[in-house]
Amino acid sequence: MSANPSSEGISRRLDRLARRYARKPAVGELSLAVAHPPTGFAWTWGADRPYFIASITKLFTAASIMQLRAEGRLELDTRAVDILGSATMRGLAVVEGIDRSAEVTVGQLLRHTSGIPDYFELRGADGTSLAERMLTRDESWDFDRLVQRARELPSPFAPGSPGRAHYSDTNYQLLGRLIELCTGRPFEQVVRSRIIEPLGLSATWLFTRDTLGRYDSVASIRHGRRDLRIPLTMASFAPDGAVVATAEDQLAFLRAFLSGELFPAEYLAEMTAEWNSPLGGWVPLQYGVGIMRFALPRWQTFPIRVPPMIGHAGATGSVLFADPVHGLLVAGTVNQMQPRRLPYPLLARITAAVGPLVSADRAASVTAT
Repeated sequence: MSANPSSEGISRRLDRLARRYARKPAVGELSLAVAHPPTGFAWTWGADRPYFIASITKLFTAASIMQLRAEGRLELDTRAVDILGSATMRGLAVVEGIDRSAEVTVGQLLRHTSGIPDYFELRGADGTSLAERMLTRDESWDFDRLVQRARELPSPFAPGSPGRAHYSDTNYQLLGRLIELCTGRPFEQVVRSRIIEPLGLSATWLFTRDTLGRYDSVASIRHGRRDLRIPLTMASFAPDGAVVATAEDQLAFLRAFLSGELFPAEYLAEMTAEWNSPLGGWVPLQYGVGIMRFALPRWQTFPIRVPPMIGHAGATGSVLFADPVHGLLVAGTVNQMQPRRLPYPLLARITAAVGPLVSADRAASVTAT
């Protein structure tokens, strides 16, 4: 803990906030970690409990792609079909009767601008989505089944259509397979050897069929008032949502992701240069190249000032975001799938609670210069 005289007061404020949220009936097992490296401030709440980070896994996938890019194995404009093959890509982006799948690039998969439909959220011919089915049954889905499911769904637009974006977990399933083909190793081994072990993330792992026995060691996922028991389902998500981690490990990962420790630092500027809205304009989450931005309009947060933050969120109520300007990092989860908005007011309030420390550090920096 920092010796800054305001640190203890901010910690108490965060304790009160966490205690209040933990008592909410909708909140599952609350886990949080906050850090402000410029001042050395750190605070946690239940941060030693591993949880499913869900779609935050996509940051691990994006980091792996950027590593392969740095090694010269691919570029953002590399066509996915040139690595995955036509048998895999066939029929994934059919627009007005024309198969445009061969046009999809690695960058479009990362940005969610490929036009490939989402196998998970979209409803198929049977009138249900896999997201709905997981609430009533636990089943295993392999890569081929997920890709075939996507083929049976309508493509929202042609690959790379200007101004269009569609959040699709299928994109990251394809990126995961692409990583495997480029490295000749299973996705789990790639993530472990390239990210988890080098960073010393001892409480982080990819949940797979081989680790089903560890399911009960992970915080339970809730949907409304009901705890879900879906180990086979969670083991199916792999590159789009199967990482398990603690909040403190998540902070360590995000620091490495943003600092150039995992891939060349100059890539980050490109990844955050432009933002689209694959989830719809009303959602405060935008997408760059393999990374999200959380940005609330001033009128929605007044009198709280919440700066734009970058990182990722997950459908289990997980968040991992950083304020890159002021150096604040926040990780955690409410372990609740419904309502999905639940973690975002908490994220905003955490940011506001730490605001005085950030402001004092900024003022001190200005004075020093």
